[in-house]
Formats: sequence, C-alpha cells, structure tokens
Amino acid sequence: MRNATLCLLVLLTTQSFACQPSTKLVPLADGWARNSVNTVIFRRNSVVSHEQNQFVAFYDPSGSVVLAKRRLGSSNWEIRKTQYTGNVRDAHNSISIMVDGEGYLHMSWDHHGHPLRYCRSVTPGSLELTDKMPMTGLKEDHVTYPEFYRLPDGNLLFLYRDGSSGRGDIMLNHYNVQSRSWTQRQNAFINGEDERNAYWQMCTDSQGTIHISWVWRETGDVATNHDICYAKSSDGGRTWMRSSGEPYQMPIRAANAECAARVAQGSDLINTTSMCADREGRPYIATYWTPEGQQVPQFHLVHHDGAQWKTMQIGNRSTAFHLQGGGTKRIPISRCQILVNTDGQADKAYLLFRDVERASRVTVASCADLREGNWQFEDLSEFSVGMWEPSYDTELWRRERQLHIFVQRVGQGDGEQTDELAPQQVSILEWSPSN
Repeated sequence: MRNATLCLLVLLTTQSFACQPSTKLVPLADGWARNSVNTVIFRRNSVVSHEQNQFVAFYDPSGSVVLAKRRLGSSNWEIRKTQYTGNVRDAHNSISIMVDGEGYLHMSWDHHGHPLRYCRSVTPGSLELTDKMPMTGLKEDHVTYPEFYRLPDGNLLFLYRDGSSGRGDIMLNHYNVQSRSWTQRQNAFINGEDERNAYWQMCTDSQGTIHISWVWRETGDVATNHDICYAKSSDGGRTWMRSSGEPYQMPIRAANAECAARVAQGSDLINTTSMCADREGRPYIATYWTPEGQQVPQFHLVHHDGAQWKTMQIGNRSTAFHLQGGGTKRIPISRCQILVNTDGQADKAYLLFRDVERASRVTVASCADLREGNWQFEDLSEFSVGMWEPSYDTELWRRERQLHIFVQRVGQGDGEQTDELAPQQVSILEWSPSN
C-alpha cells in the first residue's frame, strides 16, 4: 500500500447531537475544526454517491486527508487515512472529490495558488489512491478552487482558477472515462484580462447542459465583488452561449458577459455560492447582498423563467454586517446552497444555510411554489455548527431527491486566523423534503 494506514471498518450508531424528527444524523469521525477548511461551500464535493456507495473526504485533526465509504442506508463506515496531507490553517485549501461513470474516485486537495494536486483511486470503489499525477500539464502551476462535476455520460469536468484574487482566469478540463485521460477543454474561457477575476458556481442539468454564473472581483478586496453574470454550454463546454442561445465570442470578458443581476461594488455581495437548474433547463442562482438603500445583507434568488431574469429576496434578516478585506472572512451567515425540484405543477425550491439569527443551526428555507414566493424556514439541527457552510451529495439529490449534507461544527478566524476549537465530529445529515 502507498504509505497508507490499513483500512478500518467502524460501526457508529450513537448520535452525539440532536436533530429534528425529519432528519437522521450519521456520525463518522472527528475532523480538524479550528477553521472552515472542511466545510467551505466551494467543495465539489465533500460527499458524493455512486450507485449504492457514498464517499466522504475530510481533514482529520492532524491535517491528513481521510476518505470514508458506506453503503447508502447503512451506518457502517470504511475509513482510510490516506498518504496525503494539506495546509489546514488556510480555509481555501479544501478537498474536492467526484466519482466517474466507471466508479473511480477522483480527488484534488490543498490549493491556494499551488501546483495541481490530483490523484484517483487505484480501482473502482477503492479508497486506496494513486500517486499524485498531472491532468493535462497545461497551466497547472497556480491552482485555486478545484471543482469536479459529473456529466450524464459519466465523464467529468474539472474547473479551477489560474491566477490570484483580482487577477485570474477560469480553466476547464474534461475527463473521458473510455480513455481514462484528461484534456484541456477551455483555456481562460472566463478571462479576467489581468485586471479582475471571476468567482463562479456551476451545475449540469438532466440534459447535460452546463450552467455557470459568477461575480467579478476587481481586486483582492471582497468589497469589489459586483454583478452576477451567466453562460451555458450544450456541448460539454466546447462552446458557450447566453441564456437566449446567442453564442459568445470567446473568451468571456467583463465587456461581453451577460448580466443576470446588477449589483454594485460595496454591496456586501458574497462570492462563490451555488446554482442549479430545473428539468426545463432554467437556471437558479442563490447568494446574498445588501439591497440598495438598505443596511442588512439579504439572501436572494436570481432565476430565469424562460423569458427573462428575475430576482427574489428570501426572508428578511435584521443583523447587519459589512464585507471588506481579503482572505477568508468570519461572517455571521454562511453562503447558501440552492436546490430546485419541479413536479410538473410547481417549482419547489430549497435554500440551505446557517445564520446567527437562528443560533447558527443547519437551516433550510422551503418554497412550495416559486410563483407565489412564500418561504418557510426550518432548522434541521438543534445544535450550532459554528462557522460551517453547506455542501451536499449532488449526485444523490439528482437521482433520488434525497438531501445528504456534510455537517461539522467548525470555527473560523478573520483573514485565515484560526479558533481554539477541539476536533469536532464529521457527520452526514440526511433529510427528505416533505413538500
């Protein structure tokens, strides 16, 4: 075995924290908790399923990368401490995993302007990992925010930023399961022109269309975030178009990007949140900012109804804060995840987040019909998750509309500072929407 400890089979049946009756908490093991590196929202993914197996990745208290696997419906975890470690004191340096159509687990970890760190399992379904390897060898020296996405054919996409905050470009690689190889599909296709960078969120819909949205940042200061832009691709990322179907002239830049919502600099617009698409291929983008003339940041849903972009405020928060400066921020609310389920009669939406106004619990806001816009709020946990941000099993939601959330109470100091917090339990919180 490649510098790895033996696999352990553990049985965890007790619950250390209280949850609502509609949920089930499945504990796993203790993880590093002095900052939010295990729970940052741009983990794609922290937890992911393939067929009847579910995989999880996290940093343990020593900073080692740990992988775990279970059968869906079981509390039996197979846990493996891998040969890899990361700089856990920087919350940017998260772990991202995905399983391809053959069942191979792919992993990228520990990046904040670093050379690419990538490997995959030695066999389908295995927790044993290969040595580090390149993908394409092209522009892999300054990687940040690595993210995997699975296409309906089992192939994968890999996105990352090449460059730095305020001066960077988005790269896109494609993995072919038949050749088991990566190719560069786009080189700086959302281009900062050495003057800004895009902070994105992406999804693929049931037809295989790729949807991406982003905010622009002019400098390293989060206060310079502005505007929410959009593009989509129906050919696996080879070409891109606006919501109208009009092709983009590549690369996409600030001057030619479609704007889904105008948000000025200094509006407390957060970056790198989430998006999804319904069965009609209509995109939904969730984030927060402070509306013009107000003082309190509010969650918003920006969505396209097939004819135009619309913006809807979700809830009515009362706690003010202001985003300014660089590095990971200590913020009283998390970035959010948006999920949509269309049943043919109504578009149902779910917003997953945490907020100090709700004692920093795992909270979901549900809207039974977006045409009416009535949101109901429910706490899925009775315990605080600290500075946690939500991530979930995207593939299980896509297949079965079951929401499995990666949960851990974590701290976070401002600007890459850490909290004096002991290791905390990593768990999967299972929830099945009733409406």
